[in-house]
Amino acid sequence: MEKIHNFTEGKILGPLLKFASPIFLALFLQAMYGAADLLIVGQFAQTADVSAVSTGSLIMQSLTVTFASLSMGVTILLGQKIGEKKVEEAGKAIGSAIVLFSIIAVVFTAVFVAGARPISQIMKAPADAMEQTVSYLAICSGGIIFIVAFNTLSAVFKGLGDSKVPLITVAIACVVNIFLDLLLVAKLGMGAAGAAYATVTAQAVSVIVSLVIIIVRKVDIPFTVKNIRWNKLYISRILKFGVPVALQDLLVSISFLVITAIINSIGLEQSAGVGVAEKVCVFLMLIPSAYMQSLSAFVAQNIGANKIKRARKALLYAVCTSLPVVIIMAYLAIFHGSLLASVFDNDATVVQMAADYLKAYGIDCLLTAELFCLNGYYSGMGKTKFVMIQGIIGAFCVRIPVSYFVSKIPGATLFHIGLATPASTVLQLIICGVFFVYLLKKEKKNSMLPASL
Repeated sequence: MEKIHNFTEGKILGPLLKFASPIFLALFLQAMYGAADLLIVGQFAQTADVSAVSTGSLIMQSLTVTFASLSMGVTILLGQKIGEKKVEEAGKAIGSAIVLFSIIAVVFTAVFVAGARPISQIMKAPADAMEQTVSYLAICSGGIIFIVAFNTLSAVFKGLGDSKVPLITVAIACVVNIFLDLLLVAKLGMGAAGAAYATVTAQAVSVIVSLVIIIVRKVDIPFTVKNIRWNKLYISRILKFGVPVALQDLLVSISFLVITAIINSIGLEQSAGVGVAEKVCVFLMLIPSAYMQSLSAFVAQNIGANKIKRARKALLYAVCTSLPVVIIMAYLAIFHGSLLASVFDNDATVVQMAADYLKAYGIDCLLTAELFCLNGYYSGMGKTKFVMIQGIIGAFCVRIPVSYFVSKIPGATLFHIGLATPASTVLQLIICGVFFVYLLKKEKKNSMLPASL
């Protein structure tokens, strides 16, 4: 019987780290099998293939982040129901989530498979890499159903306090993807298309393994096939929590896609360089990303149990323990960007372009520990609309306009364009800080109301 992990009692730091560690490892392995495409293509294919995988994988990464964020609605709802000790409602929520995300998977698969070429053109894929980009995107879009399924299943496990199962499935998928990359790209010379086929197959394997684990284990909540139906109440709650976070992440991803399109229009080497830098950045942000996901589940249970002070302590622990790590990541990005980029590509020009862009991301590393932890905290509280608003403000009021105008300045480098990202993070942190103080004052005011009556 799979037990539900209760985060509302006992120590905080130990259970939080224990829960966050598998999430970190799962994110690391996801980054690995995402990076494996670019790494192997960069070593065994042409610059055009590198550009294609860079642009195409960024689009797919944006979709993956969006689906993961939307499925966070499932994690939050389950966490709150467990905190409230309403396990029967948790089972109904899982069934409703299956129906909702099945529909989403079918719709997105159809749209992106059919729109592979128009999307590649909108992204201003270099002419020399256009066909490779279209091919990579079309093949990967065929696997959207597996991306949605995996993130939905992972959200359920996280809501139950189990972060180990997603780790196991991603580990297996990572091995499959790297093996197929070596076979299809390095051995058979299939370039970007081979990398895409490897990715889709690995995603399918992760879903199959997750389903097998569910069948073998029994979850400690009431759940039957009858729960798998369109339940308006639970679906609306999932969407209420998930849509704002998903919309925020989607729009933030779009802002990075816009920046990529701006840089794609500059040249092929710049396009490939930014693609390499983006892959490195995924690894640089792993700790904050892991805390963002784990805090949402940890805080959700404590909010359901009406233990707000315990939730705030978890936030404090997360920020304090992630800061030393991101300082190291920032140092590596700023002073050793060329070394990091050379792992993914052996073209000296592309490596230099990536290193230039990474210097700006190094600055952003110092800020994301606080921002990501705050976003996870607010999401767990159910304040997902705020998470959406501050994210949109940062993306569309700072990141996109600053990167665009800087790119038009004669002599501007990728470092200068990349500075738009930390500038956006600074503004978002200020907004999050103001909101934190507002919530504290509101809580204090409400606690004084009974005494004044």
